[in-house]
Amino acid sequence: MVKSPQQNPHHPQPRIPRGRRIYAIGDIHGRLDLLELLHDAILEDAQTATGKRKTLIHLGDYIDRGPDSFGVVDRLSEFTNDDFDVINLKGNHEDFLIRFVQNESKLAPLLDVWRNNGCIETLLSYGIDIRDPGEQSPDEEARHIRNLLSDAIPKSHMAFYRNLKLRHTIGDYLFVHAGINPDLPMNRQTKTDLIWIRNRFLSHAGPFEKVIVHGHSISNTPEVLDHRIGIDTGAYFSNRLTCLVLEDNERHFIET
Repeated sequence: MVKSPQQNPHHPQPRIPRGRRIYAIGDIHGRLDLLELLHDAILEDAQTATGKRKTLIHLGDYIDRGPDSFGVVDRLSEFTNDDFDVINLKGNHEDFLIRFVQNESKLAPLLDVWRNNGCIETLLSYGIDIRDPGEQSPDEEARHIRNLLSDAIPKSHMAFYRNLKLRHTIGDYLFVHAGINPDLPMNRQTKTDLIWIRNRFLSHAGPFEKVIVHGHSISNTPEVLDHRIGIDTGAYFSNRLTCLVLEDNERHFIET
């Protein structure tokens, strides 16, 4: 487990309210093993925050690509700690699953896109193997898989997916999965932008109304700019799951 400070002494630092400490975790993508390690490290770090209000924020993309999406969602859906407020945000991968389970039409094209984004590992973790569809049309295959998945998802998992938030604001920071549309004010952001946006957001030089803490776009190390902080370090293939820690006007990182 690695801890690393990140401060720019030449630029005024944004703040969170006094008496609080924030932990924000980037994209997990089925890596229950790394999530357990990082949660343990956060609990250890939080021992130095006695008397402070602590918030744990997961930035979305809990499923797909990695080996244990079921385990990740199971842990997060049951995770409670009296010392922490826990905020779970929605990623585009959770949105894939919700739309696939809830849709009655156009399932085949949705499954095709989701398959290209790592759903096979998620379905396998729920006990559904789609690698050999057999003699089915794309529509028949998609309906069959949707029915199997609907039956396989525990009620606690479905409640978790449906209750995910799109955004959360604390002090000078806005936490979202993907980013924001730089052409729109904060109060007019769309769900699609908050969970999907990439190039327009990443290429924007800032500033924004808040410092945006986000995942979704992978970088080898946390991407720290004056107007945004990206903490998706590609856990599913890099073995690096990253947590940003904020307190007052200071920040550091905890990584697996």
